Order: sequence, then structure tokens, then C-alpha cells
Amino acid sequence: MEPFSFENIITWQKAHQFTSLVYRITQRFPEDEKFGLTSQFRRAAVSIGANVAEGYKKLSKADKLRFFNISEGSLAECQNYIILSKDLGFLDKDDYILLHESATEVGRLLTAYCNGIINNNGIK
Repeated sequence: MEPFSFENIITWQKAHQFTSLVYRITQRFPEDEKFGLTSQFRRAAVSIGANVAEGYKKLSKADKLRFFNISEGSLAECQNYIILSKDLGFLDKDDYILLHESATEVGRLLTAYCNGIINNNGIK
């Protein structure tokens, strides 16, 4: 891993873990949801880390924040899918809690990273 890489950002690491979790759990969703909820959920989850990585490489504060804001939007989309999946009976209690807690952690980290950018706290 490069010393100055998006892979070193805890926010990206936790987003990546969340995405892996979404993939593992959605493998158990009904087959008829493969091109529906499963696909949408996975795409939104992938977008979180991808936009953190892209934003990391942007030079201006505004560009960085724009990509992090897109990540926040994708996370909100995933939070909606977590609730919907629970309501449809696709998630058991343990998977729901696992996804909910992971999404909450990613959200806190995204907010903290954005605040660091806004306040020039040495965040690249």
C-alpha cells in the first residue's frame, strides 16, 4: 500500500468493509431480487468507497467535499435499502443490526472527514 493512498483512509476502509458485508448478505436474498433490490443495494454500497477514493485525489476542497457528499448520499440510499430489506423479511435480526451498525459507523466517519476538510485539519 502506498503511503499516501485512499486505502489508508479509515473512512474508505470501513466503507469497503460495509460493501463486502452488503455483498455477503445480499447473496441470500431471493433470486427474483437479483436485478432489483440486490443490484441497487450493491451499486449504492460500491459508490460509497469509490467516491471516497475519487474525492481523496481531488485537489480542491470543494471537489473533495462534492465526492464525499455523493458518498453520503449513497450511504443514505443503503440505509433505506437496509430498512426495506428488513421490512420485506430478507434480513434476520442479526444481519439487520450488523448492517445498521456498520452503516452508522461509516456515516460518522464520512461526517468527520468532511468536517476535517472544511476546517483544514491536515486532511489530504
